Amino acid sequence: MDVEIIFKIAAIGILTAIVGQILKQTGKDEISTVATLAGLIIVIVMVLNLIGDLFSTIKTLFNF
Repeated sequence: MDVEIIFKIAAIGILTAIVGQILKQTGKDEISTVATLAGLIIVIVMVLNLIGDLFSTIKTLFNF
């Protein structure tokens, strides 16, 4: 596993937190929630791709 993916996930989390706080300060709580959910969905998709790669590697390792 590359350390790069951890930095990408952390960067998305930090950006999502900053955008969420800025939107909450301006009184746009609904948009803040949507932005936070969008960041979460992006990270979940990244993790699911990694899990798919893991299963592919295990499959080739055991010759299934």
